[in-house]
Amino acid sequence: MSNLPPSLYLVACACPPVLHIHNMITASRERGWDVSLVLTPSAALWLEADVDRLAALTTHPVRSTYKLPHDPDVLPPADAMVVAPATFNTLNKWAAGISATLALGLVTEAIGKRMPLVALPFLNTWQADHPAFEHNVRFLGAAGVRVLLGAGGYTPHGPNEKAAARFPWHLALEALPDPTSIRGQRSP
Repeated sequence: MSNLPPSLYLVACACPPVLHIHNMITASRERGWDVSLVLTPSAALWLEADVDRLAALTTHPVRSTYKLPHDPDVLPPADAMVVAPATFNTLNKWAAGISATLALGLVTEAIGKRMPLVALPFLNTWQADHPAFEHNVRFLGAAGVRVLLGAGGYTPHGPNEKAAARFPWHLALEALPDPTSIRGQRSP
């Protein structure tokens, strides 16, 4: 057992709320989480100019690509994961078990690890109406992922609506267990 705070991987996708990811990092740290930021490759491009500031905020390198086999792990092992904002693309690939990126690889493995997993989507109504999406959200839920969509979560916005400002980051944090309930379970 250790006195380290529990480790939260914040996995973020490329869509407008990601430009405010620093707010989620700060709120997570204030709640007692040791936050590591993992970005999809597109989100890494969106935040390229902010990576050093985000790394300083988390105190860990920001990751977006798989490491080479001989490279050391630079992030602590995760105790919980939040995928926010979670795009239509990422949610569907996650449900299909596709792990072509570091972000997808981590979240697909996390299902098997049975750790707390929360997904807070950001998508429009046309995407939400795609028949595969509803099936995949149910599938992820049955696999243990708490997908915060609709009542008590994110309500899909209109196709041309600017909705990033109303993205409910706090709901993802509220859906996680209290960090004190898992504190000390990770080895240093």
